[in-house]
Amino acid sequence: MLNRNFIKKGIFINGLLIVMAIITTSATRLYSGSRVLSASNDTALQWLKFDSVMLEISGATGEELTNAPSIELNHQAEEFVTDYIERNNRELQKIKDRSEPCFTVMDDVFAERNMPRELKYLAVIESHLKPEIVSKAGAVGAWQLMPVTARHFSLKITSKYDERTNVRKSTVAAAKYLAYLHKIFGDWLLVIASYNSGPGKVLSAIKKSGSRDFWKLQQYLPKETRMHVKKFISTHYFFEGEGSITTLTRAEADAYRKQMTDYVAGQNKRLEDLQQIRAEENINDSTGTIAGNQ
Repeated sequence: MLNRNFIKKGIFINGLLIVMAIITTSATRLYSGSRVLSASNDTALQWLKFDSVMLEISGATGEELTNAPSIELNHQAEEFVTDYIERNNRELQKIKDRSEPCFTVMDDVFAERNMPRELKYLAVIESHLKPEIVSKAGAVGAWQLMPVTARHFSLKITSKYDERTNVRKSTVAAAKYLAYLHKIFGDWLLVIASYNSGPGKVLSAIKKSGSRDFWKLQQYLPKETRMHVKKFISTHYFFEGEGSITTLTRAEADAYRKQMTDYVAGQNKRLEDLQQIRAEENINDSTGTIAGNQ
């Protein structure tokens, strides 16, 4: 009989393989060459936080988690992230202390649409999670939506009531807008940049730089937009203590997806080898027992 740890390992690897199969299938559906394809159903798009998948699979050992690939912070962001968190630690902690009501709603909305829940950190840098805040430019609410954008995504704005101040309704509108931007760029860092400057300026930066990598095209973006993306990454690391799919460029995400797939394949091969060894041992034990009885 296999021992309990061996069984747990089998459950872990097989479960992870299923999850990775879903990820791989989704990635194939979403990307073809340099063009982002439209899915038949927007809510079916899979934008999973790949590293946390391992933590959620029952039976993973400490060694397996330690050896698994992890999401790395781009070296061009390291200094900014460290300085930003250090300078804004007190303010970020205050926001974190009162964040649960807003984050609970935002998590639900993004989960319903199969989008990364970490996108909620964009609202932190947009408004400090203040639903009633109004900018000088006329943007309102936790997601700082302008009137034209809000109305386009079905929010009602009248002289008596502005749905941009409703956390759930404004998050639904923001999620629709973020999904729309992701269809254009297929890259969450470019989505964050577009949310700040508009897609036109990001498309212009792509054309001027000849690249779709944020870290290569950032010099062609407005300074405010460059800082916006880096503030998002910094805020994400403050709240999560690590990165996710939303802090990676598309190329980095693809590379991480391959590393994780290769890791799982290696773990599965080792499991198969162990199973074969166990099976052979059981056959030998059975043969020896029969010979002894004779």
